[in-house]
Order: sequence, then C-alpha cells, then structure tokens
Amino acid sequence: MADPSSTPENAPADTIFGRILRGEIPCDPVHSDELCLAFRDVNPQAPVHVLVIPRKPLVNLAEATGADAPLLGHLLLVAAKVASAEGLGGWRTVINSGVEAGQTVFHLHVHVIGGRPLAWPPG
Repeated sequence: MADPSSTPENAPADTIFGRILRGEIPCDPVHSDELCLAFRDVNPQAPVHVLVIPRKPLVNLAEATGADAPLLGHLLLVAAKVASAEGLGGWRTVINSGVEAGQTVFHLHVHVIGGRPLAWPPG
C-alpha cells in the first residue's frame, strides 16, 4: 500500500491515463504492447517528450511491490526503445512519485525527455 502522504486524499480512482488506455481520449501513440502504452505528451517540455504508462493502474512507485518488478523493468526498457526510435543519443527518464515530487496524474508514468540539452539539477 502506498504511503498516505504520497497521493492526495482526493486522488481520483480513475485518471486521464485510464481514459486514454480505454480509448475514451485519443493520444499520439509511439509504442503499444500487452503491458504498456507510450504516447507523446500533449504539453511537451522538450522536442521529444513521451509518456510510458503501464496498463496496470499503479498510482506511483510507492504503491509498487516486488511482484511489479518485471513490469517496472519493462517500462524502462520500453523507454529506452522509444528514445532510440526517436533518434535520441541522450535522454532523461523521470518518474515523479507523490505530490511533493510534482506528480499530477496519479497513474504511474515514465517521462522520456530529450532532443535538446537538459540542465541539472532538473527542479
């Protein structure tokens, strides 16, 4: 179970990503398989900004368990595959977990960001 401080009390049981997965909201997909969907972010923060989301509705990493390890590994491998397919020589993956980290959609997602120099630290 997630740390109660990691998600807001009013977090919806369903999210925009759930609606995208069900086909209720269109997206610009770049990868789809039985475990996840990757699509272009509608508010990109770089020339390439793709979101990789699991089909399983995990709120964030705090809610993941050891049983989710294969899924989490798959998400990162898909992120690398997407980056390569987008022609990125270097990229950043970001997973926000909880309100304090800037998570706004409470369905686990991996940001794949690149196509320009990325500063550090990111926040």
